[in-house]
Amino acid sequence: MSPSQTAAPRHSTKVVTALRRFAISISVLNVFGYTVLGFEQPWTWPFIALATAYTLEIALEAIGARVEGRAPRFRGNGFKGLAEFLLPAHITALAVNMLSYVNDVVEVMIFGVIVAVGTKWVLRAPVKGRMRHVMNPSNFGIAVILLLFPWASIAPPYQFTEYIDGGFDWLVPAIIIVFGTMLNAKLTERMWLILAWVGGFALQAVVRGLVFDTSVPAALAMMTGVAFVLFTNYMITDPGTTPSSKWGQIAFGGSVAAVYGVLTAMSVAYGLFFATALVCAVRGAFLWTADIVAKRRAEEALALAAVEQAVDRDAVTGRTTDPDAGAAPTCDCPADACACPPAAPAPARKEPVTA
Repeated sequence: MSPSQTAAPRHSTKVVTALRRFAISISVLNVFGYTVLGFEQPWTWPFIALATAYTLEIALEAIGARVEGRAPRFRGNGFKGLAEFLLPAHITALAVNMLSYVNDVVEVMIFGVIVAVGTKWVLRAPVKGRMRHVMNPSNFGIAVILLLFPWASIAPPYQFTEYIDGGFDWLVPAIIIVFGTMLNAKLTERMWLILAWVGGFALQAVVRGLVFDTSVPAALAMMTGVAFVLFTNYMITDPGTTPSSKWGQIAFGGSVAAVYGVLTAMSVAYGLFFATALVCAVRGAFLWTADIVAKRRAEEALALAAVEQAVDRDAVTGRTTDPDAGAAPTCDCPADACACPPAAPAPARKEPVTA
């Protein structure tokens, strides 16, 4: 069967709108970052990251479409369809480059982008009958960089306000909070996740202060930084890798905060990224387990239904089946009842021939 020329839409209209606004927001932030704020990475790197992500996303989609016997999702709607298809790759590429710092080794940044985009095709789990990626792409790409290259780090927080003075440095986090809250409240619908994450983060700071004698004000002060605000509004709320239900969001956000507290208590640096990756991995394992259990129960239900149908059929016809293999059906009703056929005469028994 040849694939059709137009593939089914990759995302709903609401999700596409959210992705578009995410892409616009992070693009504007990069423009201001390199011209006004003081981003540390070379200005050419965002273009390198975008080229890498676009190329890999299109190549993987073409391969996936060929294997699955369908049309690639970037075809069928002209340039608009291609642009909408590349929105997730656009966001992932700029986020990995903006939030990681790898000195002047551009190859490591490219590696992070490749991991981030590629994980959407490798680490998947069944969600409502569809295979969906479960790892937050940009977060996972950054986490792998930090894990494999110990000399790498996240982007220094001061780069977001380095060249802003006169008391206006509060404008950057304020703008991010306002636009991020509007975006998540109206489109991604992840406000329960944000509330659970922020509340859980404050709680773990207090608990670490009581148990490990950590400075509670210092732990809470992290919540005022631009990095925390960006992470809260534009990374942990990724609609593609977080639950949609109210209690699922609360569990996810609270779990990330709890794991972050444990990792920080163990002196693990960059706990935000590792905590998110671990919780996403646990969620993926849970989704696979739930799918396997659901399929097994469905198979058992089908088998039970088949047995019940056989019993009901036998009850209607009045027939029972001899448990001996190969035995003919027997009838429990009276011999003169019309529902029962006359019993077949037993075969004559042959006497052995003797000499």
